[in-house]
Amino acid sequence: MLTDRRAVVSRGGYGSRVIVGSEETRLVVVRGNSASGKSSVAAGIRDRFGRGLALVGQDNLRRMVLRERDVAGGKNIGLIDTVARYSLDAGYHVVVEGIMYADRYGPMLEDLVGEHRGVSRCYYLDVPLAETFARHATKPDLDYLTQVTEQHLQGWYRERDLLPSGIETVIDASSTLEGTVARIVRETGLDQVRPIDS
Repeated sequence: MLTDRRAVVSRGGYGSRVIVGSEETRLVVVRGNSASGKSSVAAGIRDRFGRGLALVGQDNLRRMVLRERDVAGGKNIGLIDTVARYSLDAGYHVVVEGIMYADRYGPMLEDLVGEHRGVSRCYYLDVPLAETFARHATKPDLDYLTQVTEQHLQGWYRERDLLPSGIETVIDASSTLEGTVARIVRETGLDQVRPIDS
């Protein structure tokens, strides 16, 4: 039974949740290793779409809001879930982006996708380790560069850390930033919905 556009559902994994969003809302999940281009892709989607699209970044919520290490059972997992669900229920389209290791974040992400009423698409940016080194060196955030070394990147790197349900589309390093953004906007139907007026 639907109540206030939501229905309580019980699923395995992350727990009992509610159906979120509407048939008009779009949910995009972008995952990949550090320096694979996730944040740039997410920002590109928002720039192309305009107002009415929420960016839910793992780094922002985990590192900046909670100042939490990335650990199994971390509190940021629930916070990412809560912010994404709130935004969808408020009528925003949502892009969730981050490394979000499959074994730690997978149950939450799969429940979120499964419980979203509208179009949901998940993407994994598959970039080789050597390319992540090269991309990391071009990042403009100098404080971040001094804290993160190639040894860190290598320690964090997980090759093709895909969600177990197989719901992700893999995009390899040959895809340009512009090409990846255009593909996601097209495949999610964000090019068919109107942004909120400025």
